[in-house]
Amino acid sequence: MLWLAFGGGADQGWMRLLRPGFRHCFAGLRDEAGWTVLDPLAGRLLVTRLTVEPGFDLPGFWRRAGCRVLGPFVPGAPARGWPGVVPLSCVSLCRALLGPAAPFAVTPFGLFRRLKKVSPEKENVLDECVLRG
Repeated sequence: MLWLAFGGGADQGWMRLLRPGFRHCFAGLRDEAGWTVLDPLAGRLLVTRLTVEPGFDLPGFWRRAGCRVLGPFVPGAPARGWPGVVPLSCVSLCRALLGPAAPFAVTPFGLFRRLKKVSPEKENVLDECVLRG
């Protein structure tokens, strides 16, 4: 299952243009053995396998740290055809993990808002759903 977290401060000057609280997004993939976190940082992609118990509540940890969390999602199937030419950003990575049906977004807040529309009755958690473009 895939969970997305939104938050972040303005650690680079240009990030002050983004909405406070939605300046970064990153992902956690859960499998039967635990968690893998994918965090696209400026100039590099950090992929970390967490050394926590398999039942660790990573989304709850992120919420307690002040992040907005959406999920769980089923990671999308690989796209068919030519991939789009999009620069690597936190949003493009999260959209790639969601698959070809992921909603279009350029900013973390735009992605959060569009994913939230899929299930507006939930505060911060979406149940399994089908994403519409």
